This record gives sequence, C-alpha cells and structure tokens, in this order.
Amino acid sequence: QLNLVESGGGSVQAGGSLKLSCEASGDTFRHYYVAWFRQSPGEEREFVARIGGSNTVVAYADSVKGRFTISRDNDKSTAFLQMNNLKREDTAVYFCAASFMHYTAQSRDYDYWGQGTHVAVSS
Repeated sequence: QLNLVESGGGSVQAGGSLKLSCEASGDTFRHYYVAWFRQSPGEEREFVARIGGSNTVVAYADSVKGRFTISRDNDKSTAFLQMNNLKREDTAVYFCAASFMHYTAQSRDYDYWGQGTHVAVSS
C-alpha cells in the first residue's frame, strides 16, 4: 500500500507559477513510477507528466512541454510538479499517481492516487 498526498495548489494569475508536491508513505517510494494527471469539470482525466525511478527519464504532455517540470526526491519520498507560465486552461484538479509496474500516460495503469489539489488560473 502506497499513500499519496498532494499539496501546493491554489489560485494564481496567468503567467504565474506554482509548485505542487506529492508526498508518499507506506512503501519504498523509489520502487514506483510516478505521474501527474489533471481533470477539469466535464472533462476526462488528462495526462500531464510522468517520471521513472530517477530524474533522468521523464515525459510530458504536449500542452505543458517547456512550462512544467516533473521531478522526484526519493530520499524525501516526494515528487514535484513545477508549473511555470500558467495559463487559464491549466485550471484543474491535479492528481499524483504511482505504479509499481507501468510507466505510461494512461490513468488506468496507475494503482495509487492522491485526493488531488486544485489549481485555479485566472486571466
């Protein structure tokens, strides 16, 4: 069992920045692939970024490339999502997810989820 808790969401004006955190507990964090997803009202859950066991293997959705950075600190059992140059369309609930076996952009491949943290970007 892996527990995930997101934090760092809030309200920000377009062009601003936020850094989300995902703190894990209950199991050895470095053994899991981690991804960030987001979901807006009336929309399907959308892949944002993923990261392997270290910071050397990462992937991003086209919509956030060049603006968002995913990272992890295994010693602190925490993953991060640095979000820069935020746009109104980034408004969503952001979820941290983890998988022991899969490194994909599909939400159904992830076994563990946090409760989400809301990001609201105003123009």
